[in-house]
Amino acid sequence: MIATQSLTKRYPRVTALDRLTVDITPGVTGLVGANGAGKSTLIKILLGLSPATEGGARVLGLDIATEGSAIRERVGYMPEHDCLPPDVSATEFVLHMARMSGLPPIAARERTADTLRHVGLYEERYRPMGGYSTGMKQRVKLAQALVHDPELVLLDEPTNGLDPVGRDDMLALIRRVHTDFGISVLVTSHLLGELERTCDHVVVVDGGRLLRSSATTEFTQATAALAVEVTDTDAHPDGGAALLAALRAAGLTARPAGAENGLPGAGHVLLVDLARAGDGPGGAAGGDQDAEATYDLVRDAVADLGLGLVRMEQRRHRIAEVFQSHDSDPKGGSGHAD
Repeated sequence: MIATQSLTKRYPRVTALDRLTVDITPGVTGLVGANGAGKSTLIKILLGLSPATEGGARVLGLDIATEGSAIRERVGYMPEHDCLPPDVSATEFVLHMARMSGLPPIAARERTADTLRHVGLYEERYRPMGGYSTGMKQRVKLAQALVHDPELVLLDEPTNGLDPVGRDDMLALIRRVHTDFGISVLVTSHLLGELERTCDHVVVVDGGRLLRSSATTEFTQATAALAVEVTDTDAHPDGGAALLAALRAAGLTARPAGAENGLPGAGHVLLVDLARAGDGPGGAAGGDQDAEATYDLVRDAVADLGLGLVRMEQRRHRIAEVFQSHDSDPKGGSGHAD
């Protein structure tokens, strides 16, 4: 869908993109990076709205340098900034954008009604947009990006300004854009957890450079650590500390898991290594046997202490760890941080 080759964008005092080379395939792809990482700049260049300083890119097989108009005919764009006229209704605005995209009048009206229904604004479609909430305005921007049935949509920070419920609703809509209509999506965000739940593939940029491009499952693959969360009891007012001591006494490698590990409840969540030597407790040898023996030992320790077991699960990496890994690796490696 998108291919960039040494794409570079320089301004007088800053380099927004620095030799970015990446391929983006069909599906839902997340482009993640801190504010100022170059995400919006990349989208504007891909749309042919801003020229690259060096390098090149193709969108849907079209050259951004010479075929910008053709790209914009086949691509939908949801800008980050507020760009809606307050005294115009959603129907009028989306219909205008449909006509601007080349749809004939009858088809434009049908597509406008269908698209506003899809984004959940059908009942409010005749109200002036100046009275809309932030969430409703974001839905209008998504609708105008979809109304001409593009092959690809570029969504720039679509959850900006939304509360948690609004973010979840918007992310569900974005996912349905691909699953229900087969439209590929490139969505930018600085909130890493959003992309982890929504996207098939994640591209991480920092300072205009590519840190990593991988399937989401590779970012969040299971690790050799067991997350155990327990509750306190009258006998053990600090259940986490009691369980930690019991697990270490049983020969397991365990440690408290705080917020830095991406897990809540620093005093009640422990990380227990699953891989153990064959001569450890229980005499288990081999990865599967070690894991099974570790589960059994944790279960027995929790039961012996009379603690309440909230969860016991193999923990997963968070996408945020790629930044920690990059910071700790002078070569910018993509190894995971613990």
